[in-house]
Amino acid sequence: MKDRRIIKLSPPPKYEISEYVSIRKKRMAAYARVSTDNPEQQTSFAAQVDYYTELIAQNPEWEFVKVYADDGISGCRTDKRYGFLQMMQDCENGLIDLILTKSVSRFARNTVDSISAIRRLKEMNIGVYFEKENILSLDSKGEFLLTLMSSLAQEESRSISENVRWSVRKRFADGKSSLPYSRFLGYDKGKEKYTMTVNEEQAVIVRRIFRLFLQGYTNHSIAKMVTKEGIPTPSGFKNWSQSTVGSILGNEKYKGDALLQKCFTIDFLSKKKKKNRGELPQYYVTSDHEAIISPWLFDYVQQQRMLKSSRTLSRYSGHALYCSKIICGKCGEKYGMRPWHSTSYNDLVWQCRNRYNQAVKCKTVNIYDMYLHYVTHTMAVNKIKRLPEVKKDLMECLKAVIDENRIKSVQRAINRCLRSSAWNLWADEDDLVLIIDRLITQENGTLTVHWIDGSEDVFQMERFSPKRYHITALK
Repeated sequence: MKDRRIIKLSPPPKYEISEYVSIRKKRMAAYARVSTDNPEQQTSFAAQVDYYTELIAQNPEWEFVKVYADDGISGCRTDKRYGFLQMMQDCENGLIDLILTKSVSRFARNTVDSISAIRRLKEMNIGVYFEKENILSLDSKGEFLLTLMSSLAQEESRSISENVRWSVRKRFADGKSSLPYSRFLGYDKGKEKYTMTVNEEQAVIVRRIFRLFLQGYTNHSIAKMVTKEGIPTPSGFKNWSQSTVGSILGNEKYKGDALLQKCFTIDFLSKKKKKNRGELPQYYVTSDHEAIISPWLFDYVQQQRMLKSSRTLSRYSGHALYCSKIICGKCGEKYGMRPWHSTSYNDLVWQCRNRYNQAVKCKTVNIYDMYLHYVTHTMAVNKIKRLPEVKKDLMECLKAVIDENRIKSVQRAINRCLRSSAWNLWADEDDLVLIIDRLITQENGTLTVHWIDGSEDVFQMERFSPKRYHITALK
């Protein structure tokens, strides 16, 4: 091969950043980010956006694409940095030739994310120019320098995270609490730091949820009711879930206390949180702020929630009053309400949910819904009549809130109520069910009413016909 020759080919010339963008008109984009929404960083964020918008627009050799930005987003993760993700998508769609950014720490604080993004862009022949470090990712030494600088940025983020974590734990140890007010129902941020005030408009919703629970409704049925009424959730959504209702019913903030350090952040990069199950100390602050629900009532609700979960052998709908309050004394299951059809009448009847269970076949007495209301109202009226001091205390309370010229008319109304037949008091049913803890049925036809104050009364039920439900029909 005498004619064989070796020809040395000179590599193409390397360009600085200014030369690179001046070869032809390049489609230029910029990326800006700040990690928090405090006023100082907001100023920095606006300055970054204005600076790169003006810089690209003033150069005739550059074609302005867009300034991609993430406001108040950490640089340790990319999954929620929607501006960054949109920029990467536009790069893959061939809309960008070069990206300008302030520094490596603005681009990302996670070494793996930073290098992965740079390599993806490099495969598409798209460069990133970091102005502060004067690094172009397309340069031969660019990846080495970026790896080093990204590691420093990640370590800086870890140091900041450690300092913040220490300050938060110190605040908890000092008993200082705060809330995510934009996603918490019933409280607003107070004038002083670490204080809160009751939002009366939202407090009405909180009290209504507690009231519905005391009336016997389940979390699921409460969620359906407030959704139907168009009440927004604490996060502003339309549809309520039973877990949201449960979190409100079980949150100690509503009784004026505060349990601190319920959860903690596992890793500063992933920002994942874990429920504190003894890994870190917790702090309980009593009388921390104004209560929306009386402490004794809140504690009573917690007891009922535990009892309901332990008593329930099967799921119940909780779509009506008394749904979770009537319990079979024989098998321990709750009573359910179902239609009781006949050729001459239609009525509702309460019966043990194990009545048609083949394994149990519980035959405890059925209770007509109409008769149940009569029994509970009768016992409530009798309870008031047996306690004369109730009437006296009631009058003393009313004197403090009504005019003197109305005292006598109110007194007459109370006396009229005490003399009334139980059938005429059904309008107060929603309030009556609040003071009933539970009703226990027995095979011998007795019904034991356990009141919320801890007392109880026993009623011997008689035969009842829904065709004639007047008081005289009972003997």
